[in-house]
Amino acid sequence: MLALQISSMKIFMNQLLQTDAFDMFLLEEASLTAAVTYRIDGRINREFFKEEVPGSQSSPEPSWDFVPWADMRGLLFELIRGKRAPLSFKFVLHLKPESAAKVLEQAGDALAQQVEALVLTVRYENGRAQLTGGVSYRTFVMSQEAGTLWDRALSAYLSRKGIPFENL
Repeated sequence: MLALQISSMKIFMNQLLQTDAFDMFLLEEASLTAAVTYRIDGRINREFFKEEVPGSQSSPEPSWDFVPWADMRGLLFELIRGKRAPLSFKFVLHLKPESAAKVLEQAGDALAQQVEALVLTVRYENGRAQLTGGVSYRTFVMSQEAGTLWDRALSAYLSRKGIPFENL
């Protein structure tokens, strides 16, 4: 499991909230503490999509369990921006399944099928952000290969995006 300290909050927050750099993720949950505390459950309510609204061009039912980060980042940006930084926030993100499959190609089909999600947890507190990578498995596995592949892919991706970090 990879734990990283973000070295430049300005660069990271810009990439996270104002660009599509993290749009390959789904939002499982978010909590943000400022003047009040906001909690967002990113699980999609399938019932919402069942009924057609006459005259609308509504999108079909989503194929994912969680809402895309791209759909939520504008709202979260609005909640975070202001004269004062929030006291804290935590975002739990899942790499979209098609992107996770690419990361796990080297692990082989048997191990890749045991992986439920490649997870990225973003925590901000006291002016600092930490990122933690993890793997959610469908069942117990002895191999750490999926976690190692995810750790490498995440570090390489942050470097390509110009987000400075230090390993913890």
